[in-house]
Amino acid sequence: MRWGRSRSGSGRELAPRPLLPGPLRLAAAALLAACVAVTAVLGVHIVGSALPRWLDSAFDPRIQSALGRFPSLLNVLPDVGTLGPVALMTLALVLACLASHRWTGAALAAVAVPAATGLTEYVLKPYVGAAIGQSFPSGHATSMFALAASCAVLLVDPPRRQVPRAVRLLLVVMALLLATAVAAAMVATGAHQFTDAVGGATVGTAVVLACALTLDLAAGRLPREPAAPPLPGG
Repeated sequence: MRWGRSRSGSGRELAPRPLLPGPLRLAAAALLAACVAVTAVLGVHIVGSALPRWLDSAFDPRIQSALGRFPSLLNVLPDVGTLGPVALMTLALVLACLASHRWTGAALAAVAVPAATGLTEYVLKPYVGAAIGQSFPSGHATSMFALAASCAVLLVDPPRRQVPRAVRLLLVVMALLLATAVAAAMVATGAHQFTDAVGGATVGTAVVLACALTLDLAAGRLPREPAAPPLPGG
């Protein structure tokens, strides 16, 4: 949200600015539903089937073969998705939003990324992945895709559009590519399987979208401050 000058006088009113513009909310809700559905299907598939599963058998060797030629990347990328770097990147997003007085954006970054990570580490892994002794979903993928989705939401309709749309799109693509690279590196090193990475991506994305839609709903219900009446003779 942001503070804006009222149209009727010199007073100020609380003018919530949605994270997601109206036309994009339906698309965000549809993507959220798709992410939840994919996570649920993968969870049921993993718990109810014996190893090896066809998805992992089909994709794991290809990812390992493609990235195995870049050992230096495989030494670096997994570290990017660990707690320290993720916390620093989240803090950077929060501070950037605070500096621009975008309070709902700061709340999104501060809440969504930790919430997605917590959901994976303390709910889904113990109760789904532990059922077969597998780390489902990937915590690295969850955190990185939560960060990438947060960047996408924050850049889709910023309050001050000083950055060209093409540059904002490039930044979002770069964030998504980094998240994909980290998730793929976890598969290439054998720390996770393909279904773990996909599950992490869907969980991270879903939590961010759910938080963004919830914050927009809450901000839209905030009362506006009455505009101050104009001064006599002004």
